[in-house]
Amino acid sequence: MRLLLIHAEEFSFKVREKALKEAEPIKDNEQGSGKNVLVVFTTIEKNDIPDENYLNKVIDDIIDVFRKVNASMIMLYPYAHLSSNLAKPTQAIEIFNKMYNILKMKVSNVMKAPFGYYKEFTLKCYGHPLSELSRSYTPEIVKKEIPEEKIEKKDYYIVLTPEGKLLTIDEFLRINRIEELNILIEKEVLKKELPGGEEPKYLDYCKKFGFEWESLSDIGHMRYGPEATIMFELVEEYSWIVATSLGIPVFKVRGTNMFRLSSKAINEHAKLFGERLYTIETEDDVFILRYAACFQQFAMVKDWVISYRDLPFGVFEIADSYRFEQPGETVLCFRLRKFHMPDLHVFTRDIKEAKEIAIRIHEKIFNEIHKIERDYVGLYNVTEDLLNNHRDFLIKLAKIEGKPIVLHVLPEQKYYWIINIEYNIIDELRRPREIATLQIDIGNAQRFGIKYRDEKGETKYPVIIHTAIIGSIERYIFAILDKAAIDERNGKIPKLPTWLCPIQVRLIPVKNEYLNYCEKIANKLEEYWIRVDIDDRNESVSKKIREAEKSWIPYIVVVGEKELKTGKLSVRIRGIGIKEMTIEELVNTIENELKEYPKKKLTIPRRLSQRPIYKTII
Repeated sequence: MRLLLIHAEEFSFKVREKALKEAEPIKDNEQGSGKNVLVVFTTIEKNDIPDENYLNKVIDDIIDVFRKVNASMIMLYPYAHLSSNLAKPTQAIEIFNKMYNILKMKVSNVMKAPFGYYKEFTLKCYGHPLSELSRSYTPEIVKKEIPEEKIEKKDYYIVLTPEGKLLTIDEFLRINRIEELNILIEKEVLKKELPGGEEPKYLDYCKKFGFEWESLSDIGHMRYGPEATIMFELVEEYSWIVATSLGIPVFKVRGTNMFRLSSKAINEHAKLFGERLYTIETEDDVFILRYAACFQQFAMVKDWVISYRDLPFGVFEIADSYRFEQPGETVLCFRLRKFHMPDLHVFTRDIKEAKEIAIRIHEKIFNEIHKIERDYVGLYNVTEDLLNNHRDFLIKLAKIEGKPIVLHVLPEQKYYWIINIEYNIIDELRRPREIATLQIDIGNAQRFGIKYRDEKGETKYPVIIHTAIIGSIERYIFAILDKAAIDERNGKIPKLPTWLCPIQVRLIPVKNEYLNYCEKIANKLEEYWIRVDIDDRNESVSKKIREAEKSWIPYIVVVGEKELKTGKLSVRIRGIGIKEMTIEELVNTIENELKEYPKKKLTIPRRLSQRPIYKTII
């Protein structure tokens, strides 16, 4: 921000015409004048923010000059000619008016000229040493040493056992035998460097299924090949199934990914998020790309008429989300600049009900990770008030987890939540990797104007639970591929869950004359939404089997004369061996594996001969 302060014997202005479409509404022929005026020509710049600490520093300096020159009034005058680094109009108007409102609270005689108009003005400057001054401000200038009595308490880490006992980190490390929990503590509490140097095996699996970086886009943006797309869409559908299994009404919505940074609610929420904002500048404003579904869902729900009878309910969206990760931090399928969050927000009456639903979600989160034969170690970011007054709630969470939990305790309410749980798996290279999340939010309902009527007809603000039960789509797939990498490292055959396999059955005809029979088998399987393809290429049977195994296809069927005559299929089952089955038995076997999971038909050509070579089989 740049100011030109002129102590004027006389000053007057008159509006001529609108200069900006965003200009403030004014009366016809608006004008203003005064004598013995401190005129503050004000230019709002791009890096300026509507932060009260920042603006109070600017205002205090203005008032200091006002008193030194013994002026009778202050005229705040928008002036775009002191800088070439101008803020967007909507941002500038918000800051300019906020300055005016703060000034009015501190000085009795304040006037402002309207923003966004061409104006004529006359000025007669006194000409004394303090009559012409300039000032320049940036948000960083307001950082001061904190008086000793205002020094914030430091946050700290502590361990809570399922029995309710609190232990210091040192006490816990002396007795703990849970290796994965020790790894989490070393990384998050002791801030030790993660193991480096070795490339994780899951990256090979990503390539196998078509999860890749897009080199023609920004850093951290992925592309999804044909098989990867099938897997992505299956997980997308599964995340909805999981969200609707909590026993509460859930509404699925869709929305935009761009929001005005000049909006007060968006700006306040974004400041809590920090430096990883992905921004887009237009000729009119600055927009941020959402980093989760919060903005859209909150903007939508604030327009709903909600009664206490409606609560609790959930709102769900697969939100394309954007975080400006640094180039060296991006990791395929794990840390991205664009990813997809199956974001569920549950609106509850109060903290009591929020805790009840949170326990249900917490249990669901662990059930889901156990389904893929993994476990979480959680980092529980909590307020000191929650630890002291709701310890029974934390103990219940620890009992569900079945082991001690690490608490990161914040002595004061710094964020919009009172608890923020980060659920970490320990990956193949023995590093913690956050997948799922859960927060109890007590701030955003009021910030966004989301209200409900209670039993007495009074207006209340709901408590909101944020959660991604299975994590982002990409991170859930990462967790499954990383599990396969651990299995392979331990001498097991790596594989995918059958429901997630792009191809669940591959039919390999011994000769072309058995192609028609393969088609009949495929048609039968597809009646049950089983994804099946046929390797009709001019290759040897042994090579086709080998490539099918490298593609992790769970059921491989070689079809020849014997199968045609007997109706019995010789099925190679991944990780088990060869088993003879009828078509009906094969269907039943796969159907049993697909219970409670989504089904999806094949979205690539059935015959391999009709596919371009779009990937390398590893």
